[in-house]
Amino acid sequence: MKAIVVHKFGAPDLLQLEEVSAPVLTADTQVKIRVLAAGVNPIDTKLRSKGVLHDQGSPFVPGCDGAGEIMECGVAVKRFKPGDRVWWCHGGLGGMQGNYSEQVVMEQNLPEFMPRSLSFEEAAACPLVLITAWEALYDRANLANGQTVLIHGGAGGVGHVAIQLARLRGARISTTVSDVDKSAFVSALGVEHSIFYRQQDFVEATLDWSNGQGADVILDTVGGKTFLQSIEACAHYGDLVTLLDPGVGLIWTEARNRNLRLSCELMLTPMLRALPQARAHQGEILRTCAKWFDEGKLQIHVSQTLPLADATQAHRMIESGGVQGKLVLIL
Repeated sequence: MKAIVVHKFGAPDLLQLEEVSAPVLTADTQVKIRVLAAGVNPIDTKLRSKGVLHDQGSPFVPGCDGAGEIMECGVAVKRFKPGDRVWWCHGGLGGMQGNYSEQVVMEQNLPEFMPRSLSFEEAAACPLVLITAWEALYDRANLANGQTVLIHGGAGGVGHVAIQLARLRGARISTTVSDVDKSAFVSALGVEHSIFYRQQDFVEATLDWSNGQGADVILDTVGGKTFLQSIEACAHYGDLVTLLDPGVGLIWTEARNRNLRLSCELMLTPMLRALPQARAHQGEILRTCAKWFDEGKLQIHVSQTLPLADATQAHRMIESGGVQGKLVLIL
C-alpha cells in the first residue's frame, strides 16, 4: 500500500510517498480500515519537524485524523461490519501508524460511525478539532449559557469548531481574526464580535466588548505572548484554557489576583498515556457531534483537499499560517 513515511525529522520535503507493507489484524478485536481521507493538523507538522511523542522514533507514518470504510473485522468484533463508514482520531504519534496511508488497523473501540451527512473528506477533517474544542470549552472551562467567550484564531481548524460549540451552549462569542473575509466567515458561524488582532489590541477590544469585565472564558489557540496577554482580558474568577505549553519563567501575579482557573488542553493525552476511560469519553464526543452534524447544528469547513502525494504542500500551507478551516489529504 502507499503511505507517507518520515525517515528523519525536519523540513516538509522529508515527507516521502512510499510503498509499504499493508497492516494486518493481530487481535480478534481489531478492524482493518481503508483510509479514504486524512485530516492535516498542526501537530502533524510539529512531529515531522521536531520528533515524535513515542520512543520508537522514525521512520513513522504521520496523521492523527482519518475517515474511511471497514475492510475486515476480527472474529470478536461486534460493533462493525465490512463497508461501514467510520471516522477516528488515532495514530500518527510514532509507534502507532498514522493515517497518511491507504490502510490502518486498530481496536474496534477506537473508530466511530461517521455522520451520514458528511463526505469522507469532511469527516476526516473533524475528530481532533472537535474533541479539542469540546474538552477545552465544555470539560475544562464548563462553559455555560449566557457567558462571554473569547476564542483566539476563530477562523482556524479548532477555532471555527469552538465557535459553533460555544454557540450551542448559548454563549456570547468574540474572536480574533486577521482580515475582513475571516470576520465574515466567523460571523456566519455565530460570532458577535470580531477583533482584528493585527490592528487592534485584543485586550482592550475584549474589555470594551464586555463592558470592562473581561471574557468569562478564553480559549488560547496561539500560545506565547497571546497566552500571557489573555490573562488581562479574562474576567475575575474566569477560565483561561490554552492548547499550547505556557512556557517557563511566567509571572502569575495577575492570574492569581484575578482568581483565574488556568487549564491545559491536549486531546492526545489518552493516546500518549493509555487512558481507556478518557478514550471512551472522546468516543462519546464524536457520537454526539455526529448527531449534531446530521441535525444541521454543526458544520466543518474544508478549505482545500490535496492528493496524498501532495502532503509536503499541505504541511507547508499549515506552517505558513492563515489556513481557514481545515486541509485534507485524499487517498
